[in-house]
Amino acid sequence: MPLYEHVFIARQDLSNTQAESLIEHFSTVLSDNDGKVVMSEYWGVKTMAYKINKNRKGHYAFMRSDAPAPAVQEMERLMRLHEDVMRILTIKVDAHEEGPSVQMQKRDERPERRERR
Repeated sequence: MPLYEHVFIARQDLSNTQAESLIEHFSTVLSDNDGKVVMSEYWGVKTMAYKINKNRKGHYAFMRSDAPAPAVQEMERLMRLHEDVMRILTIKVDAHEEGPSVQMQKRDERPERRERR
């Protein structure tokens, strides 16, 4: 099955538990449609570069999935209809990276950048 990475932003006035329950809700949507969530992360409340629906901040969540295209389309459709979700992004990848995402790594654990000329 194809591999995907999903990021979505939820409204800032939700509690942390409500934002994490959104991850669980959309994970069950994928699993009900013959897909599976390989990993999910809650990145917390972050400041956005610009306002979306009069919100300056949002709850960020990240999921890696192994699901057929119709399951991903159904999840995206439900995300667009959900009033708490402001933005979504889904990317098809060739392989999932091992370990936590870059957002969850500490600065000491990140690989060094190469020199600029």
